This record gives sequence, structure tokens and C-alpha cells, in this order.
Amino acid sequence: MELRRIQANGTELNVALDGAGPAVLLMHGWPQTWQVWRPVLPLLAGHRRVIAPDLRGLGDSARATDGFDAVTGAGDMASLLDALGVGSADVVALDAGVPAAFLLGALHPARVRRLILMEATLPGLPGGFAAPPWWFGFHSVPGLAETVLEGHEETYLEWFLTAGTYERRGVPPEIRDAFVQAYTGREALRCGFGYYRAADQNAAAIAAAGRLTVPTVAVGGNTVGDLLHRQLQPVTDHLTGELVPRSGHLVPLDRPDAVAKLILPAEAGQR
Repeated sequence: MELRRIQANGTELNVALDGAGPAVLLMHGWPQTWQVWRPVLPLLAGHRRVIAPDLRGLGDSARATDGFDAVTGAGDMASLLDALGVGSADVVALDAGVPAAFLLGALHPARVRRLILMEATLPGLPGGFAAPPWWFGFHSVPGLAETVLEGHEETYLEWFLTAGTYERRGVPPEIRDAFVQAYTGREALRCGFGYYRAADQNAAAIAAAGRLTVPTVAVGGNTVGDLLHRQLQPVTDHLTGELVPRSGHLVPLDRPDAVAKLILPAEAGQR
């Protein structure tokens, strides 16, 4: 595996690259980095060319002043594929990475062979949470959360990383430490919360995107469950749903075997 810094769509992304074969693009959420996919990488690298960026402004990617909305995020991913000489890829996204992955498939369908969307709901489509989780509002107020949390990042993030795993067993220590380091400091926090502050923009873009024509799998753990599948049914031409047993929100950490199984059958069917 190698880490490379790649210019894409006016920003610089830190990207983990591994393996060879048909490309698979892995998009993390909050409060994560590319390392949320670390347990999955060895299961894929013998079969796939794995591309796992830190999203705009996050992890070891360049800090950004703006561009956290999903339209820009989709453009970032298309530009990253261009920079790597990749025509199309399977696209797998988790949590806050899902809106941009959806729009990548909707706006740039030639770049996406298959979408696998995990543990998120989509603003702009009916059928999400009856009431958004408490932290959505807290994170969305400009300047508030980073002011309150600076100096307390580890305690705050630990709550999410524990609650997000099956039976609250927590994240492996080396990955947990990488996440905490990635979101420590006012600017790191601000960039992370920028993804929440783009919710209204994302809702408008997703509502206007039209039908999703690429083959799509909606994946739920024990947090979102089948909500995303139900949201996507009216707007997706080729949709299947998967509920992953014994998994919390952080499906790649709880069930890397299940994630790999979802990705690799597509390759088997193409041979």
C-alpha cells in the first residue's frame, strides 16, 4: 500500500492506493479518514485496485475553506479518478461520504460501475430519520461546535467511535488514534463540521438530480437499517438492499468480511 498526495478539483487529497485490477473507490464519513477501510484493504487488494482518499479538508488532505457540499465532493472524486487514469470504478461510501457518492453516480454515471452506499440517509429525499440525531444541529451551526470542543476532541470523538460499533466494542486502538489525531484542532474540526453545514445545499442537489441509473446497493447496519434503501427505491432503477448482521454504524470496522463480499461478487460476475 502507498499513500500519495494528488491534486484534484482545486484541492490536494491524501490517497491510499493498493492492489491491481478493476478500480474501487472508497469514501469515508465523519469522524473518519481513509483508515476506516483498513481492515477491508487486504481482502480487496488481491482482486481490485483500491483508491481510498481522505475527503476534502479531512485527515491528511489539505485543509479547505469551503467545498464540503456533495456536488463539489462528487467533482473531487471524478477529478481524482482522472488524475489516476481511471475511467470508471465501483464506488463504496459510508456515512457523510454517501451524498457525494450518490451525486457522483447521478451526475457522472459513466464513471460509476456500481454504487454501494452504507449507513446514511440522504437529505432531499423523503423517508429518512423522523427526527435527525442530536449532533446534526450542533455540528451545523457555524463556529459553534469547534469553539465548544477544542481541547476536548478525544472525549467527544470517543463517544461516536464507541457508539458506532457493534455492542459498543470500540474501534481498534491504532485506527481510533488516527481518527482522533485527524480531528484534533479547530481547523480540523471546522472542516469536519463543514459536511454537516452543507446539508441544505446537498438536499437541493439530491432532489434535483433525477433518477439514479447505475446499479446500487443500500447497506444498513444496526443504526440506519433499511432507511436508505427505502429512500432510494422511488429514484433508483437497479436497487438492492442488504442488512449486515452483527454490525453497528461502522460497517467496515465491524464486518470487513461483509463489505468485501459486497464488492467482490461484481468482479466475479464480470470475468
